Amino acid sequence: MDEKELLERAGGPVTRSRLVRDLEALGVRRGDTIMVHTRMSAIGFVPGGTRTVIEALAEAVGNTGTLMAYCGWNDAPPYDLADWPEEWQRAARAEWPAYDPLLSEADHGVGRLPEALRQWPGAVRSRHPDAGCVAVGPAAHRLTDDHPWDDPHGPGSPLARLTEAGGRVLLLGAPLDTLTLLHHAEALAEAPGKRYVTYEQPITVDGKRVWRRFRDVDTETEAFDYGRAVPPGVWPFTVIAKDMLAAGFGRTGRVGAASSHLFEAPEVVRFGVDWIESRLGAPTAIAD
Repeated sequence: MDEKELLERAGGPVTRSRLVRDLEALGVRRGDTIMVHTRMSAIGFVPGGTRTVIEALAEAVGNTGTLMAYCGWNDAPPYDLADWPEEWQRAARAEWPAYDPLLSEADHGVGRLPEALRQWPGAVRSRHPDAGCVAVGPAAHRLTDDHPWDDPHGPGSPLARLTEAGGRVLLLGAPLDTLTLLHHAEALAEAPGKRYVTYEQPITVDGKRVWRRFRDVDTETEAFDYGRAVPPGVWPFTVIAKDMLAAGFGRTGRVGAASSHLFEAPEVVRFGVDWIESRLGAPTAIAD
């Protein structure tokens, strides 16, 4: 989409002051701790791009507020590395750079804003290479420090801490299927057939590059067999989020040209866990 189309769709440039007004109208408040998912093209033409968006978000939450975004690692080894020919594996593993929270780029697949936030002054990034988050603000360390190596979407994760802190999630033009916090609900939910994955990635331990094995719920495909609760070809988070909005949870409004949603993190997790357990069936207790 070219600049003219972006300008026309938003009725002119989406400036910082316009973004702040729209964010406040949606319900963003001073002191909020907010996890942000953004689709820049949906907002319209933003003079200054990601810098303007981050500055507007920072102004909306104020000096006592904190911004967080999912990062991941753009250049992480693929999950199917173990399926490569042995010669290729040996060559790759011998020289693959270790994940570095300061240098490793955020996953390009999650949009431009996480990488821009990663480079923001005072940004703090969690240590997990695959499920890592970045945060800016007074709660940044509380959200990201000591990210668990295993079950990185579960207890003690940045997602768990966001929830415990009464944080919020903002989908700024991003589709409902990007509601990453629902992975925390998957990690907590008790339903049959929960799927886990293991994979290896290089990290630095005591100054040395080592390949560490990680274990997590399957966030790449699906953590559960959602087939009996979700139409074919639809990502389950889209259905769960739509049901949540229909039940009266979350606020919807327009920021620039973007249809946007603001959710309360504790409500997302409670609703997600209940939805999964009620539709996919809680495990049957085993009699003594």
